[in-house]
Amino acid sequence: RCSCGLRLSFLTMETPALPSKNVEDALASSLNLPKEESAADQLSEDLALFLSNPSLRAALADGSLDLASYSSTVEEELVELEAKCIENYRSKSSEIEMMHDDLLECQTVLSSLREMLLGFQADLGGLSGEIRQLQEKSRTLDVQLKNRREAEKGLRDFLTHIVVAPNLAQTITSGTVNSTFLHAVQELNQIHKDTRLTEPQDWSASHSPGDTTAGMEMQAKVETLRLLAIRRVREYFLEQIALLRRPQTNVRMIQVHGLLKYSALQEFLHDASPEIATEILNVYLESMGKTLLQLFRTYQAQLLQLDTTKLAATRQDVIAVEDSLLRDSLTTKAKKRVDLLFLGTRAADCLDEADPRPILAHVALAEGRRYPFERLFRSLLGHLVDAVTNEHVFCRQFFKRDCFTPLFHGTLGVLLEQLENYLFGCYDALCLLLMIKVTHYYRRLTRSRKIASLDNFFDQLAHLVWPRLKIVMDQHLRSLKQATAAKLGGIDLQQHYVSRRFAEFCCSLLLILHNKPQPQSPQSTVTPSRRTGNRSENEKSLPNPFSPATKTPGAATDHDGSSQKSAGDMLLADLSEMVEEFVMLLERLSEQHSSQKNKTIFLINNLDHVVCIFHERRVVGKEFNCFVELLMKQRELFVEEELLVGFSKMIAFVQQTEPHLTSKGAGAATDVNVQVVESLVMDFASSWKSNIDQINRDVLSYFSNFRNGMEILKQVLTQLLLYYTRFQDIIRKVWRNKPPAFAKNLVNTTVILNEIKKHAMAI
Repeated sequence: RCSCGLRLSFLTMETPALPSKNVEDALASSLNLPKEESAADQLSEDLALFLSNPSLRAALADGSLDLASYSSTVEEELVELEAKCIENYRSKSSEIEMMHDDLLECQTVLSSLREMLLGFQADLGGLSGEIRQLQEKSRTLDVQLKNRREAEKGLRDFLTHIVVAPNLAQTITSGTVNSTFLHAVQELNQIHKDTRLTEPQDWSASHSPGDTTAGMEMQAKVETLRLLAIRRVREYFLEQIALLRRPQTNVRMIQVHGLLKYSALQEFLHDASPEIATEILNVYLESMGKTLLQLFRTYQAQLLQLDTTKLAATRQDVIAVEDSLLRDSLTTKAKKRVDLLFLGTRAADCLDEADPRPILAHVALAEGRRYPFERLFRSLLGHLVDAVTNEHVFCRQFFKRDCFTPLFHGTLGVLLEQLENYLFGCYDALCLLLMIKVTHYYRRLTRSRKIASLDNFFDQLAHLVWPRLKIVMDQHLRSLKQATAAKLGGIDLQQHYVSRRFAEFCCSLLLILHNKPQPQSPQSTVTPSRRTGNRSENEKSLPNPFSPATKTPGAATDHDGSSQKSAGDMLLADLSEMVEEFVMLLERLSEQHSSQKNKTIFLINNLDHVVCIFHERRVVGKEFNCFVELLMKQRELFVEEELLVGFSKMIAFVQQTEPHLTSKGAGAATDVNVQVVESLVMDFASSWKSNIDQINRDVLSYFSNFRNGMEILKQVLTQLLLYYTRFQDIIRKVWRNKPPAFAKNLVNTTVILNEIKKHAMAI
């Protein structure tokens, strides 16, 4: 503080005037410069300062400034300033003295502080040495602690892999078989493997565990405990498998909660004692095979009690059944005429994907419900596919293998045998075709579940059902070929009962063939396998049973195994041949009528009846188009026959004269008999209304189908109008220049058209 005050006082003081020589010496000494250099520099600066004053520089320039007088003036001012500076210094002498004392005192304090700091430095030097010693000791202790921890960890790992804990041994010897027992067995099995390792391990300090003292001591004890675990696991599995043989046992619950839950124990047996694991597998296959056989045998027997069609179809139930047999069946069995040929809801009930669950036979028996055989067949196959799926998943998860053949060999044999016995007396073609559809549906379903075990069984089913269907179809076809009017009873103008039976049968077959259900997994207790997005590759590659890729059972094959003709093609070929034979049968039956008109009426009524049934069943295709074409052709023939009754002369005249006029041109008018034309005009004018009324009555009496009669009546009257228009055109061409006198008797076509409309509105 003193030094700062002293410096401020010097700054505020006016510097006294000093001699220039003394000033130059002082500046030179302060800058450490030679005196000559300092004087020269000072002189240069003074001159520059002097010249920087504009008034002085101007005075020098014009010569008005006297340098001598000016120098004496400056000298006097410097002396005066110097005196003032000295006086000023003397007045501040007391303060300068006080500042000097303060400086001495500060120097003393700073000296004592310096001595104190030097003492602190010496003390800190001693402490840093002690700290270095403590750091060295701490590092030593840290290394010792890490070594002990590593040794402890290595020893713990070694003991964990070698020593059996008391609670683990107690769980294996006397504990209940549960999840704790399972973990104990797995841990014991791992210890058994570790004690017999001959290669150095990380946890055994680079020593072979089996060669250590602890390892050799534990081998015998672990082996004894392991044998005890094998015995207990074997007893447990045998007890659980024995429960499968009890009646009314929930097999799936035992499989899931009693066996699958402890599948790791089966893996332990397979590793520890393969003989015991094989014994468990054989016992399960034997027990479950017998259980499945009994279950399906009982279930199939119960299903057969629900069959409504087992006595419905006989050998005589064909399309062209004899009239005597049909009447006998109606009186003795009270059966509907087309029960076996009419599909109804059978396809929807059998191929419905919304209800894929099997039938509960005992519930259905208690409630008195009955089903057609194809519905029972679907229920049986659905139950079988679910059982195969469950066993496939279970065996894959528990035994790590597929056990389909030993489990289901007896069951499939019984099912095929009973089905074959049923097919011997089955004459229901619709049932057989629905069975084929159901078989294909479940084949696709098993493929979507990635289960190919049932493919051979489905092939055997096809080899049983397809030939039987062929036999039944041949019987229907044979009945059409061998049918006669005498066997089928009386023939009248109305539709024959054979027409309805054939139409119903044909529509039923086509409805079944065109039904293409998409496979959906029935609700099963086990999720079979991971599904792919839409359909799997196996499902996509599976052929349709009615496509050319499906082989006919027993059909000849080429050297590469491809079928020459598919089962579906053969069925469609039989249906086409059946259509041809039915048309031929109608023609044979129509021959019983003496007149061509009655023959045509008979054919129209029967063909129209067939077309109506196709309409009702909403069936389209080439068969339907064939019958429509035949019906149109017969209608045209009837129109001509009906018009010949009242207008035969006019029609004959038109048909003979038109070609003659076309060939001769205008000169043909001279060849027309005027009297004949006049008589035709007068005859038509007098009788056309009565003839139309008669046509109306005849059409309504000939055809029982009102809609068909209306169409035919319109067609007849329209054709009549066309004939009469052509007749008038001939008259105009012949008498082109001058109309004949009888032309006034010609009936205007507008009048005829109005009469036709009146009849149509009346109908």
